[in-house]
Amino acid sequence: MSAWVVYRALTAHLIWETLCCMPQRDAEFDAAVSAHDEALADRAIDVWIGAEPTFTRRSSESAEWLSEALGDSKQRYAQRIVQCLHAHYPGSLVLRSVGRQYAGEHRPRWSLGLYQRRDGRALADNMPVDPLVACVPCGPEIVHDFWVNLIAVLNRHGWVGTGFQTAGDMGLRILLRLDGEKPAADPQQDPRLVRASVHDHAIPLTGALDELAAEGLYLLAIGCAPLGPESAPQPCIELPAFPDVPDFLLFLRQVAEAASLAGLQQLVWRGFPPPVDNTVAWTTLTPDPAVVEINAAPSADVRHFLDLSRTLYAMAEAEGLSTYRLQYNGNVSDSGGGGQFTLGGPSPAHSPFFVYPQLAARLVRYLNQHPALSYWFAPAYVGSFSQSPRADENVRESFSELSVALQQLAKTTDPQPEFIWRTLSPFLVDTSGNAHRSELNIEKLWNPYLPGRGCLGLVEFRAFRMAPDPQSAASIAALLRAIVALLSRQDAAPELIDWGHRLHERFALPFYLRQDLDRVLMDLQSAGVGLGEPITRCLRDDSARHIGHAEIGNCRLEVDQAIEFWPLLGDAASQEGGSSRLVDASTTRLQLSLRPAGGDGTDFDGWQLHAGGYRVPLRHEQDERGALGVMGLRYRSFVPWTGLHPGIGVQAPVVLTLLPPTGGHGLRITLHEWQPQGAPYQGLPATPEEAGNRRDERFVVEELPLERVPESLPPPPEALSDYCLDLRRT
Repeated sequence: MSAWVVYRALTAHLIWETLCCMPQRDAEFDAAVSAHDEALADRAIDVWIGAEPTFTRRSSESAEWLSEALGDSKQRYAQRIVQCLHAHYPGSLVLRSVGRQYAGEHRPRWSLGLYQRRDGRALADNMPVDPLVACVPCGPEIVHDFWVNLIAVLNRHGWVGTGFQTAGDMGLRILLRLDGEKPAADPQQDPRLVRASVHDHAIPLTGALDELAAEGLYLLAIGCAPLGPESAPQPCIELPAFPDVPDFLLFLRQVAEAASLAGLQQLVWRGFPPPVDNTVAWTTLTPDPAVVEINAAPSADVRHFLDLSRTLYAMAEAEGLSTYRLQYNGNVSDSGGGGQFTLGGPSPAHSPFFVYPQLAARLVRYLNQHPALSYWFAPAYVGSFSQSPRADENVRESFSELSVALQQLAKTTDPQPEFIWRTLSPFLVDTSGNAHRSELNIEKLWNPYLPGRGCLGLVEFRAFRMAPDPQSAASIAALLRAIVALLSRQDAAPELIDWGHRLHERFALPFYLRQDLDRVLMDLQSAGVGLGEPITRCLRDDSARHIGHAEIGNCRLEVDQAIEFWPLLGDAASQEGGSSRLVDASTTRLQLSLRPAGGDGTDFDGWQLHAGGYRVPLRHEQDERGALGVMGLRYRSFVPWTGLHPGIGVQAPVVLTLLPPTGGHGLRITLHEWQPQGAPYQGLPATPEEAGNRRDERFVVEELPLERVPESLPPPPEALSDYCLDLRRT
C-alpha cells in the first residue's frame, strides 16, 4: 500500500473521529424531529425524502467554483468525501457511474457514488475495494485470473456466463444470462458485444439505455484501464444495468468470491447506475456549475435524514467546502447550486402520490395559494425565468388551462399514475417548456418517455436555496412531509388563486411571506401534524435578510433584503443549451419597516420616511411584535455590461431620511454598495466575521438637524404601487 493511500486513509479516519466528538446534537430539536416522525407514523403515512445539497469553495475565484460545472479540483474534493463516507459506512461499495450530460457536453459528467445496505450489513465478504479506499499493486495476470474465476463462479451459482476477448484495455468480456440459458457470445454476429465504455461517449437523446440488458443479456467488461489522462492503469470492471437489487447483491458476492480466489484486492467498479430499492442506499457526488452536488439517498423519516445531513455537511466542511459564499462587499450568498428536495415512497408503487391519487393536484393548488413556499426558502433568483418558476408564472393561457386540468383530475375517481403525470406535466414547466425547470418537477413521477428513471413516483421541490446547516435542511424536510400528510387526507386549497401583480409585489416583501408561512404552519397544526417550536423557529428565521436598523425616539427603522424578480435578457429557448440564463440582476429591492421601539402602538402618521428625496408611504400592519409600517423600495444598484434600460444610471448609495413628528433632529441612513468612501474592497472576506464588518460599515446612520433636511417630493404615481416605491420610475 502506497504512503499516499495510507495518509488519506488515516486522514479520513481522523476527520471522522473529530467530527464525532463535535457538539452537533441539539436535544430539543431532535425531540421535535422524533415527534414529527411519530405523528406521521401514527397516521400510517409513508413519505420518504431525499435532498441534493450543494457545496462550494467560498474562497476560490476559479471558473469551476463560480460558474462552470467541470474543472481541475472538483473531482478531487468529491473523492475525499467519498473516502470519508466509505470509512463511516464500512462494507459499502464505491461505484463510479455515469452522471448527467447537458447540451454542448461531449460525454457524461463523472459521478462518484457509495452503495450500501440500509441494515448496516456488508454487501459481501472480502470484496475488492476502489483505489480511493486502498491501493494494492496488481498485475495484468491477476486481472486475467479474476476473469477466469468469475466465469467459473457465475456458472457454479446457476448463472450462465460465456467469456470472450476483444481488443482494448477492457477486452476481457463476459456475456451473462440470469435464467440458466447459455448466451451466444459472438461479436461477429452482435457488434454490441464490443461496445465502448458508457463513460467514453455521449449519452444519446433516448438516455443511457443498456440495450443488451433490456433483452436479458448482461455484458461485463474487465481489464486494466487508466481513470484519467495522467493516471496509471487500474483493474476495472464495467457493470451492465442489472434488473433488480437482489440480483445485483448476489452478483457482488460472486465478484467478491472470484476476486478472493484470484488474489485481487483492488477493483474499480464503474458502468451503469445500480438498481435501488428500499433495502439499499445510493448516494452520489457529481459536478454542477460552481458546486459539488450530493444526491443524498432518500430517508424514510426525518431522523435518518438529519443524521445523514449531519454526516454530509460535516465531511464537506472538513474538506474545505462551504454552504455559502462571501462576496467582496460582505454580502452572503448560498452555494450557488440550490438545495432541492425529493419526495416519494419506499417504492414507485407505494409513492404517496399514487397511494393518494389526488395528492399531486392538491399540492399544485396548495403551492399556488401559498407563495411563501415558493419564495421564503428560495435562492436569490426567482420568478418566471428562474430555475423554479411557479405554475402561475407561466403564460396566462397556460394558467387558465391548468384549472381545467385540475378539475379533470378531481372528477377522476381513481386516476392512474401515467394519467396523473400526463394531466399535470404540460403545466409544470417554465415559459420555454422546460419540464426540469419548474417549482414542482414531476419528470420522475410516471413519465414513460424518460428511460430508466421516469417512472419512480418522485416529485422534486426545486424552490429551495442550499440550506446553511443540517437543522435547516431537516426543518424543510419535516415541513414538506407534513404538507404531504395534510393534503393526503384533506383538500386544504380547493381553488386556484389568480394573484396577478400581487404575486411579485406583495410577496416580494418578507413581512407578507412570513405571514403566509405562518398560515401554512397553522394548517399543519390544525391537522395534527404540527412541527413543534424548535422546527418552526428554524423555518421562520429570516435574520440573514436583515441589513441594518436605526432608532430615534420611540421608533425603530429596519431595513431588510426583499425579493427581486430579475428579468431574462433575450429568448429563453435560445439559452437552453447552457446551464444558466442571462438575466438583468441590477435591480435591488428592500423592505423598509418602521415600528415602535417598545411596541406601544405609535401612530405613524406623524412620521416621515424619505428615500432618494421622495416620501415613502407606509402600509399599516400588525404582527406578533405589534404595529408597524411596511413598504418596499426598488432601485438600480449597478449598471450591467448588458441589460435593460441603458438610460437609467446607478441609484446607489440609497439615502433614507427618517423624521419624527416633533422637533429636534432626524436620521439619515445611507446604504452603500461598497466602502463609504466609494472604493472597492480588496479581496474576499477571509471569515464571516470580516464579512459582517464590511456589511456594518456600509450601513451608515447619522443624526440630521431638521433645518438641514432637504425638501422631499411625493413620488410620481407611476413609481408607486400598493407595496413598493420604484426609484427607477422617478
